Amino acid sequence: MHLYEELTRWYHLVDPADDHAPEADGYGALFERVLPGAATLLELGSGAGNNASHLKTRYVCTLTDLSEAMLALSRKLNPECGHHRGDMRTLRLGRTFDVVLIHDAIMYMTTRDDLLAAAKTAAAHLRPGGAAIFAPDCLRESLVEQVEEVGEGDLRGLMWTWDPDPADETYRVDFTFMVREGREMRVVHDRHLEGVFGREVWVETLRRAGFSEVEYVAPGPGGRPGDVFLVRR
Repeated sequence: MHLYEELTRWYHLVDPADDHAPEADGYGALFERVLPGAATLLELGSGAGNNASHLKTRYVCTLTDLSEAMLALSRKLNPECGHHRGDMRTLRLGRTFDVVLIHDAIMYMTTRDDLLAAAKTAAAHLRPGGAAIFAPDCLRESLVEQVEEVGEGDLRGLMWTWDPDPADETYRVDFTFMVREGREMRVVHDRHLEGVFGREVWVETLRRAGFSEVEYVAPGPGGRPGDVFLVRR
């Protein structure tokens, strides 16, 4: 996926960190409601560190992602946070945290087995009584096909969310970027296959992963249009 590799130098033109302040505050408020005084946070699939740039004022943050290029962006934005490269399906850091956050990176879990593996990773890194938030972009019930303009400055494009086969549990997000480099312009097509599961599948999966309390929150905090699951170990 070009957005997380060769195009990372322009990533914050597509997804500015400042835009995440309201939802990050909302995640912090949800954690505070169920676990007052939480001090340590693990984010799985932290990307460029946009959420962490706001949450680090509340928590000591440890950030993980599969893309080394995205981690490099996050290290610049969040030098005070710990960073580790790893796959959220298999990562084991050998320590636990008060709270765990998985934001929209969970959408790259394209099978129920992948989703369960990521949920088990979250559970494995939570201390007893800890809380986790899963914040998918959408559920099967809330998926909407749409086209949006993205980017600014030297990177502009379209993001087209669509579902070629509503009978399965995946959909596609196709980006077309126009990138200006000096006097040159190039076009990049970037295709992302993402998983989409019904609410009942989510609840069953989170319970199988070891979460005894599963609360569904919609819409997401801070005006985020997606769905949120707040769970306890």
